[in-house]
Amino acid sequence: MYQTDRQRIPIKFRHKEERVPESLFCLCLKYVARNLDTLCTETLDGYTLHDGLALPSEICEPFIEVYQSNGGEIFDRFAHLFVDVTKTNLRSVHISNSSITDEGLEYLLCHDLYELTLTNCQNLTHKTYINIFKHAVNLRSLTIGPNVQITPYNKLSNSSLSLDDLPSRIYKKAPNLRHFVLRAIAESPFTSDNIFLGVMLDKLIQLRFLDLSYCLGVGSLRYLCKLTSLHTLILFDVPHLQNNDAIINICSLKSLVVLDISQTETFPEQGIYKDENKILALIVTCLPNLMSLDISGTNLAGKGTAEQSMCESLSGRKSDIPGLEYRVDNPLEFLGLYHTQHNACRRHDIPAKIISGDANEEQIFNAAASCMDKPKLLQNILNDLYHLLRYDQCTQIDQALDIVLEALTRYVKEKLIQISGSATLFYIVKNKDRPLLLNDITVKRRIITTLLTGMDYHNYDETMMRNGCLTLCQLRIPQDVMFEFKRLVQMLLHIVSTSDHEGFVQRIGIYLLNSVACQVNNKQKNELGDAGAIKKMMAIIKDRLHRRVCDDVLEVAWSTMWNVTDEAPKNCKRFLDGNGMKYFIGCLSTFPDKNELMRNMMGLLGNVAEVSELRCRLMQGHFIKVFSDLLYSTQDGIEVSYNAAGVIAHLASDGQRSWIIKNPTRNKVLDRMTKAIKKWNLDADRNINYRSFEPILQLAQVKHTPQCAHWAAWALANLTKVYPEKYCSIVIAEGGLRIMSELLEEHSQLQNNQPGVIHSLAQTVIDQCLMYMKNTIDEARNQ
Repeated sequence: MYQTDRQRIPIKFRHKEERVPESLFCLCLKYVARNLDTLCTETLDGYTLHDGLALPSEICEPFIEVYQSNGGEIFDRFAHLFVDVTKTNLRSVHISNSSITDEGLEYLLCHDLYELTLTNCQNLTHKTYINIFKHAVNLRSLTIGPNVQITPYNKLSNSSLSLDDLPSRIYKKAPNLRHFVLRAIAESPFTSDNIFLGVMLDKLIQLRFLDLSYCLGVGSLRYLCKLTSLHTLILFDVPHLQNNDAIINICSLKSLVVLDISQTETFPEQGIYKDENKILALIVTCLPNLMSLDISGTNLAGKGTAEQSMCESLSGRKSDIPGLEYRVDNPLEFLGLYHTQHNACRRHDIPAKIISGDANEEQIFNAAASCMDKPKLLQNILNDLYHLLRYDQCTQIDQALDIVLEALTRYVKEKLIQISGSATLFYIVKNKDRPLLLNDITVKRRIITTLLTGMDYHNYDETMMRNGCLTLCQLRIPQDVMFEFKRLVQMLLHIVSTSDHEGFVQRIGIYLLNSVACQVNNKQKNELGDAGAIKKMMAIIKDRLHRRVCDDVLEVAWSTMWNVTDEAPKNCKRFLDGNGMKYFIGCLSTFPDKNELMRNMMGLLGNVAEVSELRCRLMQGHFIKVFSDLLYSTQDGIEVSYNAAGVIAHLASDGQRSWIIKNPTRNKVLDRMTKAIKKWNLDADRNINYRSFEPILQLAQVKHTPQCAHWAAWALANLTKVYPEKYCSIVIAEGGLRIMSELLEEHSQLQNNQPGVIHSLAQTVIDQCLMYMKNTIDEARNQ
């Protein structure tokens, strides 16, 4: 068909269908899939439904799908959930990337399935093949995919059985089987013509769809001649089709509508035919019903040079593919030309409505849609799509996303596909049209879940980790990822602890981890600690100290601990228990002039000092001397001095008796703190973030040590004055106005005819909050 008439294969992957708000049913399935105890009890035999529960197929089948898509694995103990066919009902089962065994799968086969798909289930044996056909009365579709070695031939090749035993061993009854996929059968040891395949197919003459992709030694294919109803024949990457009369026997299948004899570049010679133009002409003339033909990776499209015409066209149209001259007036619906020799996909006159290739965006999309079951080709296609997106030449971002997500979901274990797909995903998420995609929460969540699943499986591959982290950086952290919080945290902690200490992956991983830590709630901070965040950060700090390297990773490690310990006493204790003070002193002495590092360390110690039961562990002379010395620090503006004063204020709040050291003395340290506070600029911008003022307000109520109230009042006065919109509401909500009013009364006595400093600071807080309240009311009235 001519260029102006070209069409595109419609993309119908599930990700496109999911671009609607998730139903309550779907949300419930996800919850149950992640919390199996809501549905079943784990017994010695495996999972068992709670008493009184029964699940119809409308629940069982989507539950299995959701369970797998959310990282769950179908293993024997899980399959036991469906052992009782009176309480559960299955018609269609798809299992991939599973450790299930023959025994576990039989729990599912007892449901007399209508459809079964097995992919990457390496623990299954020939017993499963026998069991399948014991329960095949309803079976319509059977897919035995890659890495599923269950056919009796695998048993024959590893035993003393002879060829005479073969037919009786694989006899079957599947009267309704129409769709049969049998991938990667090894070459027959008995004869050049594969008797094994012949016997397998002998009883399945009702087949309409047959896929023998990757099968070796298929021989002449004469055993296909009995399949008189065959509609579709897939022979992708099957070698030696140009030998043994295979093409002749294919041509005898007059009912064929779809034929795929495409090849990859794994064995380049396999796609090379002698008299290629005549072979292609033979195929299209002998198969009158043929509408879809894939010859990707072969030379069957010819050289494209002018040759003597083999037929006359009634319309006068021509074909730049010589072997397809017979179809110029009846063009194919689909023609696969991806990586054909001599760039056939770039020719002009091609008698087909839809073409796959690599000449343009349309052809690449068609190639992806038609090759989704061909991982060897799909990897190359994803690379082509990557280049389109990288250079901003892709116009259909949504379709590109559907293709990438489908590929990544199907081929979790294929590292090269995961690497190519995740790199492509980065440019999709980074694209200028990203708001249109990322405003859809369902799409966004599918991206994150798919990405994390691939990263989980290939977590020691630096490239995969880099691609994943870069893509996550394009999202809002942590808001967009909270539904996968635990998985994300485990992944990031793995990255920061196993990646190259000088590498980019560790650097971006720790930045992401810190971004998560600084915005989550207290429960999630404790979960971060439980997952080992403090321990992992300590290991990074220890490494940097040992190598005497102060870089951004060291600074962010301290920042992460600062965030994780905020209002999290359990994590503060973890810091101290892990020799945190040793590392603090080590960094202080090794890198004394690093402002960012100093601020982060002192911020963390401020959090520790807020925990009353831990303050005694800070009450050591050499620690107090360090804090006292830092009171006059000018590093990072006032931040280091401010945090040092905060630590001292909390230590002093426990009273004179708790100051158990002789040097430096309590009075001397408090005097230094007062002098330091008076030097601070009340209008100074701050590099700090508070979500609650509860610890500061507690200090403001300490009566036995006015220096504590002094620091607290200054902190609130500064923050409400410089950032009233952010902090006045917190002061008001947490009862700060009442506490500031009490300070006014306590410090109302004039000093040199002037209000005392604490009185002035408390008044500033009150004034700022009252002004904020008035402005808020005025704005509400004007709306």
